[in-house]
Amino acid sequence: MFSKTRRKFLQQATTAGIACSTNFLGSRLMAQAASPESSATVRMYVDSRRTIAPLDRNLFGSFLEHLGRAIYDGIYDPGSALSDANGFRKDVMEDVRHLGVPIIRYPGGNFVSGYNWLDGVGPKKDRPRILDKAWNTLDTNQFGTNEFMAWSKIVGARPLMGLNLGTGTAERAAALVEYCNIEKGTKWSDLRRSHGIEQPYKVEHWCLGNEMDGPWQIGHMTAAEYGLKAQDAARQMHAVDPSLKLIACGSSGPGMPTYLEWDREVLEQCYEYVDALSLHRYIGNTKEETGGESAKFLAMNLSMERQISETLAVCDLVRGHKRSPKKLSLSFDEWNVWYRARTGDAMNGHEQEAPHLLEEVYNLEDALLVGGIINTLVRNADRIKIACLAQLVNVIAPIATNAKGLLRQSIYYPYSWALQWAHGNVLNVLVESPTLSPEDGKVSLFMLNRDLTNSHTLEINWQDRTPGKVLNSSVLTGNDLKAFNSFDAPQRVAPQPADKISTSNGRTKLELPARSYTAIQWSS
Repeated sequence: MFSKTRRKFLQQATTAGIACSTNFLGSRLMAQAASPESSATVRMYVDSRRTIAPLDRNLFGSFLEHLGRAIYDGIYDPGSALSDANGFRKDVMEDVRHLGVPIIRYPGGNFVSGYNWLDGVGPKKDRPRILDKAWNTLDTNQFGTNEFMAWSKIVGARPLMGLNLGTGTAERAAALVEYCNIEKGTKWSDLRRSHGIEQPYKVEHWCLGNEMDGPWQIGHMTAAEYGLKAQDAARQMHAVDPSLKLIACGSSGPGMPTYLEWDREVLEQCYEYVDALSLHRYIGNTKEETGGESAKFLAMNLSMERQISETLAVCDLVRGHKRSPKKLSLSFDEWNVWYRARTGDAMNGHEQEAPHLLEEVYNLEDALLVGGIINTLVRNADRIKIACLAQLVNVIAPIATNAKGLLRQSIYYPYSWALQWAHGNVLNVLVESPTLSPEDGKVSLFMLNRDLTNSHTLEINWQDRTPGKVLNSSVLTGNDLKAFNSFDAPQRVAPQPADKISTSNGRTKLELPARSYTAIQWSS
């Protein structure tokens, strides 16, 4: 996550990286965007035998950090009439459970680099109030590891636990693994049992720190220093539980001056001890990134394609140097649109509890780009096994809350469609990314029309078999790209059924509206 220091640092240091992304974006735009007068039918060829990889459901994960109102007033609000006996917001739990979020990263983010997990366990009356130096807020520690585990079980999500490798030590990281994963008979497992939790959580996935390449990060260090610390933590953690899947910190973004070289140096130290490397990316329709042009903004997921390919190239370079049989995967465990709530009071908690921080208001064009990013992640499902939309509630999130209820922001819809309908094997097609579910033969297509002016007729040529009837169809579009939802007008940006979908002789034709993201699911 960005802090005020990070924002200033990137403004000074990343002009070259942003320009590079823009140049790459421009070349792809010329190849993919239709001219204003173009009305030719676009054709897509779909063959269920041409698979890229099985789709790991963890590709559609999310993120909760002790930041702003993500935890307090978001998922945990014991003073609210909307909460249960545990203090969990029932409306939020029901919505997250309905979404089917598979995995949630916790507790940070920048927060984790100064966090002592022992402050958040045990009797609540004994937990200390802590000043979080990452966001300048007060954390009451009334919500900690055990509360998160209980909440995530209720909503049906697996935990992706973050570890403090900033001020924390490898020994403290291994102690948390012991607390969470060992049944009994050891110091830390018996401490958990004394806290009323008899059965271990068996947490599988762990992040070894957060954005340790960033000068804004508490405990920031060089790549070589971090690589050795990550290796030590991994060895100690595996001694406690050999089944763990560990994620090392990669570059915080392509704008970093150490981008890719950081990744190489880190992996030279810890390649054999980890299973994945993390990537982070936030995109904004800003003067620096897109010139404020919506057409370029809606194609920024293409710059993420380049970030993915470059990072994979470094992973495979180190694999070659080490002659290792192991191929690392990627964890894109922070991604989203974020560029408005990044200055002043939106970034500084002023030593308050649960202040309103990073509360981005999302509009239609943001939702369209989120759909494009999801397509990018799916297209790279052979190597990306975890990805987390950052975040889940209130803080740069698809869900917002107030005292009376919750609001689904515009970006909620493309995210929910992926969670509902993307299953099975990812297929290799010419346009956008469908998935096929081999268990029931259903086919789902997710289509982004970046053309701001024209609708386009799409012809889908089914190569090996023609699917059955349309089971679900939704399109997100509108005349105003800047339109957004609010508690007073919650349906200003909302999906509508896709129409005029016809299939005959192995071909399906449909109309993709201008500035739209469309999801369709067919039966077998």
